[in-house]
Amino acid sequence: MTDQTSTLSASYPDGGAPRAKPFVMRHPSVLIFLACLAIFTVGVTILSEGFGIGVISTSFIKTLGKTLCLCLVALAMDLVWGYTGILSLGHFAFFGLGGYAIGMWLMYERTRLIVVDSMANAALPPTPQEISDGIATQIFGVVGASEFPPVWATAHSLPLQLLAVVLLPGLLALVFGWLAFRSRVTGVYLSILTQAMTLALSLYLFQNDSGLRGNNGLSGLQNLPGVSAPQSVVSMWFLWGSALALGLGYVLCAWVVSGKFGSVIRGIRDDEARVRFLGYSVEGYKLFVFTLTAVIAGIAGALYYPQAGIINPAEIAPIASIYLAVWVAIGGRGRLYGAVIGAAFVSLVSTWFTGGQAPDINLGFYTIHWVDWWLILLGLSFVLVTLFFPKGIGGIFDIIAERRTPERHGADLGPDQGSLREQEADE
Repeated sequence: MTDQTSTLSASYPDGGAPRAKPFVMRHPSVLIFLACLAIFTVGVTILSEGFGIGVISTSFIKTLGKTLCLCLVALAMDLVWGYTGILSLGHFAFFGLGGYAIGMWLMYERTRLIVVDSMANAALPPTPQEISDGIATQIFGVVGASEFPPVWATAHSLPLQLLAVVLLPGLLALVFGWLAFRSRVTGVYLSILTQAMTLALSLYLFQNDSGLRGNNGLSGLQNLPGVSAPQSVVSMWFLWGSALALGLGYVLCAWVVSGKFGSVIRGIRDDEARVRFLGYSVEGYKLFVFTLTAVIAGIAGALYYPQAGIINPAEIAPIASIYLAVWVAIGGRGRLYGAVIGAAFVSLVSTWFTGGQAPDINLGFYTIHWVDWWLILLGLSFVLVTLFFPKGIGGIFDIIAERRTPERHGADLGPDQGSLREQEADE
């Protein structure tokens, strides 16, 4: 006993128990991802127009920033689908709600500054009511209205709108999930319900009396109120914010899927009835994951649309959530890095094909315009991945790992500590 105590004291000078390593250090894949993300961010900063040598244009910086946001919402999709087995076709609705929440403040505050500046030269100082009426007329004149609807009651407050970025998607997911999961709706029926929820929200927002300018949506979101910095600098601010959010989101998702909680949600994905039989609250686990991923999607949307500059109800259409599932499938669901790879790959390739950068191919009898064929290629790639590469792009890392010879020399290869068999280690 004395020898063991002295050995412990020598290994740990403070005489206590061994200190647990930080979560990131215990999961090398998380550390590798964060390192790659940091290298990418620093490299883009050096090559940018705002803070670097100007090799990368501001428009492409915005594309990269938006891609990081799409990677973040893909993480949320992978957590709810790849790990928990809930094929949600409504997570882009939460993404859009986050965008609308921050977009309302951006549009209100920018319009307020314009109205105040235009009234500055008036003979009499404008009253608060006159300023409010002027703002409402500027924003809602396009839909034939001149008053603020109730949903804009907190649009003047940035803290309240930032809170709405989290609360709106979270509350919607909480209520919807509670109603669906307590009824034990699963499989394709749950997917249809999430799609119906998304379609209903999209159709409501298309109406002019929704209070969010109907089909016109919210525009001019790329202009930060009161900020005189050029877009080359603002775009880098958003890219940094998007990279930070993606890094934190990755660590959070990796922490959720690790340990006992991760084992339970994987069990729900593989055999929900058995997990329920073992005494776990399946509905509680599913509701937590569904709500958490909705909040993550809302944050991603709040960072995405100021870089896009505009948001309208078409962004929340069910097809967008289907695209999200395709990205995760192509990258490899059930792998967090696979979701990121899939979203980044599809986003950048889509930009190349639909942005006119891919050269058209003249076959003589027909000219292939990639802008028209991109969605067909995306659908075809999804079918091919599903049939022949179910692990997606991320599965490449699994193949590499399986081909590595296990380094087990000197390790216990049996139940007793004396079974150190070099021959088995070589096999």
